[in-house]
Amino acid sequence: MKRWALGFALICGACTAKPPANIALDAEIAALDAVDLEARLVSGELSAERVTWVFLGRIESLNEAGPALHAVVEVNPDALTIARELDRRRAKSGPVGPLHGLPILIKANIDTADGMATSAGSVALARHRAAADAPVVAQLRAAGAVILGKANLSEWANFRSTRSTSGWSSLGGQARNPYVLDRSPCGSSSGSAAAVAAALAPLAIGTETDGSIVCPSAINGVAGIKPTLGLVSGRGIVPIARSQDTAGPIARNVRDAALLLRAIEEPGKRPEAHAWQASSRPIATPSASGNGHRLAGVRLGVVRDYSGAGKDRALDEAFGRWLEQLRALGAELVDPIGTGLGDAVESAELTVLLHEFRVQIDEYLRDVRDGPRSLEEVVAFDLAHKDVVMPLFGQDLFLAALKTTGLDAPAYLDAIASLAGFREQLATTFATQRLAALVAPVASRAWRINPEVGDRIGVGSSTIAAVSGYPSIAVPAELLDELPVGLAFVGPPWTEPELTDMASAFEAARGVFAPPRYLATVGN
Repeated sequence: MKRWALGFALICGACTAKPPANIALDAEIAALDAVDLEARLVSGELSAERVTWVFLGRIESLNEAGPALHAVVEVNPDALTIARELDRRRAKSGPVGPLHGLPILIKANIDTADGMATSAGSVALARHRAAADAPVVAQLRAAGAVILGKANLSEWANFRSTRSTSGWSSLGGQARNPYVLDRSPCGSSSGSAAAVAAALAPLAIGTETDGSIVCPSAINGVAGIKPTLGLVSGRGIVPIARSQDTAGPIARNVRDAALLLRAIEEPGKRPEAHAWQASSRPIATPSASGNGHRLAGVRLGVVRDYSGAGKDRALDEAFGRWLEQLRALGAELVDPIGTGLGDAVESAELTVLLHEFRVQIDEYLRDVRDGPRSLEEVVAFDLAHKDVVMPLFGQDLFLAALKTTGLDAPAYLDAIASLAGFREQLATTFATQRLAALVAPVASRAWRINPEVGDRIGVGSSTIAAVSGYPSIAVPAELLDELPVGLAFVGPPWTEPELTDMASAFEAARGVFAPPRYLATVGN
């Protein structure tokens, strides 16, 4: 973490003048969500420089000091310079885009062509500087965002070992859940979600192959969107498998996540039938009361065959309460819905991921100028530096990937065909049942961090959207024993506008979600 501390020192050393202290104003800035923060920036009440200073200060106070969240692996030495330039541009010619002056954290497996590394959390890539911004980062800059820093993650996006500990990376240490510090932040976008929950930034970008946006979002009490596969460019992102990989937004609430998603979508990808409608979509503030039948006529399929269903009685009871809330909003529930998830789907998915990773990680590493340039070299580096890289778990998934034989291998082709069958079955279910979306718990309550046993994810529904390529939104639903749990809305491709309407209605009916209190531990 010395590199992170140096980055912050460089920022402070480059400052000509720190804004005058105003504790009340700074607390107010930190409490604002992204849409309200942008409104203050537009009105001139706040400057991008001031806002950036506030969040840099929170990183200094909470990331290494205080609760030591380890959510940020590196801050951007150019953040304040970018913010000042954006203030000058606004004064001269108005905002450059919808995110003008908003600080955003980027997951550390996404390329940024600046002073920060694209490390995937590994010391193997600690000196890797990308030659160009990933398209998603270029779009953020064009929209006026201030790239605040790189968020910590589960090393190599949780694809190094089956015994990994979510939120741990050899470069960034163990990211922690800001609600209860000895509990997992889930992964792999652990730092992105924990940072937004702790108000280290109002917005963050995560990535997901299976669960890596929605699980940390739900477990850290924030909103996350796993977009339709292909809606957001995957170029310039350290890959696992492009047949499932996507970047996506993490934010304090659904409308903020929708704002960020609209800024990073690839132009021309979304069909007109599912276009965002500014007059009706949740960029506008949803009803504070949540009253009325905002989901009248919406048919929702209640998933009962998600992984771990029935294993957590408290979560089952909570899910029942959420379903009643959806009924009160006017939704028509089709219960139960079987998706066909099971061991066969999970086995086929792993086969696909291993084969694609073997090919695609080499394609990415080929352009690395200072670090390993192939999976074989990464494996050798890890062995040579095992005391630093592998003190908690090994690299069995890397070794399994090395044994695969390419994307024309019969095992890979059979697995692809199996997943295609799952997608066909899912599409048929949506059509025959006339469903607008599926609903399910996102994940179980956060488990205690215990490197000796690794992750203990008891409940999960993310595979439905992951292997189908469908979009999914995770919405915080309630606290169970001080730990956030969330509801997933999964819809057909390109239906993010419709899903955000549904999720916003549920969110408004739920009411204000309690912020984290940085508890040391809780029982159970």
